Amino acid sequence: MFDSFRKYNKIIMVLLFLLIIPSFVLFGVDRYQGNTQGEMVARVAGHEITRPEWDAQHRNEVDRIRRQAPNIDPALLDSDAARYATLERMVRDRVLAAAASKSNMTVSEERLARLFAADSGLASFRTADGKFDRESFMRATGRTPEQYEASVRADLATQQVSLGVSGTTFATAAQAAAALNAFYDRREIQVALFKPADFASKVSVSDADLQAFYKDHAAQFQVPEQASVEYLVLDLEAAKKNISVSEADLRSYYDQNSARFGTKEERRASHILIAAPANAPAAEREKARAKAEQLLVDLRKAPHTFAETARKNSQDPGSAEKGGDLDFVTRGAMVKPFEDVMFSLKKGEISNVVETEFGYHIIQLNDIKPAVVPPFEKVRATIENEVRSQQATQEFAKAAEIFTDIVYQQPDSLKPAAEKLKLTIQTAGNVARTPAPGAAGALANRNFLNALFAPDTLERKHNTEAIEIGPNQLASGRVTQHAPARTLPFEEVKDKVRTQLIAQRAAALAKAEGEGKLAAWQANPAGATFGAPVTVSRLEMQSQPPAVIEGALRADTSKLPALIGTDLGAQGFAVVRVVKAVPRTPPAAELAKQENEQFAQAVGAAESSAYYDLLKNRFKAEILVPRPSDPTAGVER
Repeated sequence: MFDSFRKYNKIIMVLLFLLIIPSFVLFGVDRYQGNTQGEMVARVAGHEITRPEWDAQHRNEVDRIRRQAPNIDPALLDSDAARYATLERMVRDRVLAAAASKSNMTVSEERLARLFAADSGLASFRTADGKFDRESFMRATGRTPEQYEASVRADLATQQVSLGVSGTTFATAAQAAAALNAFYDRREIQVALFKPADFASKVSVSDADLQAFYKDHAAQFQVPEQASVEYLVLDLEAAKKNISVSEADLRSYYDQNSARFGTKEERRASHILIAAPANAPAAEREKARAKAEQLLVDLRKAPHTFAETARKNSQDPGSAEKGGDLDFVTRGAMVKPFEDVMFSLKKGEISNVVETEFGYHIIQLNDIKPAVVPPFEKVRATIENEVRSQQATQEFAKAAEIFTDIVYQQPDSLKPAAEKLKLTIQTAGNVARTPAPGAAGALANRNFLNALFAPDTLERKHNTEAIEIGPNQLASGRVTQHAPARTLPFEEVKDKVRTQLIAQRAAALAKAEGEGKLAAWQANPAGATFGAPVTVSRLEMQSQPPAVIEGALRADTSKLPALIGTDLGAQGFAVVRVVKAVPRTPPAAELAKQENEQFAQAVGAAESSAYYDLLKNRFKAEILVPRPSDPTAGVER
């Protein structure tokens, strides 16, 4: 049979070619390769934003925030609300960029040159001869200078779009006063509160009532979906363990860096300064030098008078009163000409006159603390950690590739990856789809939890892919046991059902009683009974529920006193007697100015927001994934 195949293999290849090529023509190469561009999550001016772009941008933002705030809770950065905020910023940037392009807004070369010249960050990439170090810039930023320039141009152009509105807004004093006075408005009120707890004893419920409530509110008596999992984490610390460092490497590192592990030489000196700034006239500097030279002649004859001479003649206010004493210092603490001479003197020796930018000095060396270098054995552990840390990034990259391959190629167990990379398999129970309060590490990462609870992972009990959970951190896990969400049996939650049903009915009785009293007191105000009057505002709530405050402030001030009723839900019902409006005490001039400025900023923000909404409609911007309903809600992936 194989002889026949070899004999006719050319004919077979031609037939296969004729069968395959038309399928590529009809269905397209991408049907074979898969959709490599990714799901579209937003669209602006006809241009798409894909999920991979969104993910990459969010990773960049998370890395930036972590660099600025290393102690921030990772769960905050990994929440769906945070991810959605990143997408909203991407859309906003593209809308403003489209508006800038449409309006032909450009940035002049002169403005760009001034901006770059003033950027202290760019100055660090210039060499001693003033040339720009392109390679160093690319290593540090991950971008070419041309890409950086293009991004700055784009940012400046879009700033012109937004500043066209926010930079021209204003608010009059009358507008500010009207808004601020309404916000700070106060009312004197009296409250009669009808609390559910006062009516609980009047509520009686049967087993049938409890069963009906349980059936109607089954979702309240559910145990959430949970899983027992095991997982591995690969990070820099784990990568360090796989680095082999020889004793010779450690000793070589010690020899090259021995000064770092000990204490530097310290010297204690006294000095006399005859001040003569570098920009002083030549005659003045020459006069100062002459005085210093004369003092030196006198000191050579009587070295023991150095301290007294310093007190009388030194023009250094920091040390003159102490006889010129500068205490112990190491190299780098003084200006170079002074330091070079001080570290060349012998103990007790007095220098010649030393010229610096401050004037002319005479230095006396009082004491020397020699440098102390600890023996190799004492700092060996520190050296090994430093050497491993230097190699850890490179080792992590290698380990990450191995980790990713093994957890994918051997999906039924984490042991092969753990054994290969010397990692510890960690376990956890009662893991939910969202991070538990106080969770840390991999179990605080939403992407990792989403992967654990993916249908394929749950059904097959396979390893997840390697998930990035932080800078230089990968994790993979698998579900060992899974318990879907279930409603607890009635008998287990009967007491809880009873408590909730009684509370609900007691709140209804409280509301009914409150509404009845409100109607009666409106008909006969003299029969009303209230608590002591209190003055409240949005900022001074006097322990009153927010609904009471809002109701009192919304009452018609032309018909005071007035009675209003406020439904407080589970807290019952309140009847509020609004006695009078209490005008706001006029603020001090400085505070009034600050408030007006803040109000103007708020007006500017509101106008900018309205203008942005207009631009969104003009450039047909839309986000195609649902907004999380709350911080713990999941964005459908």
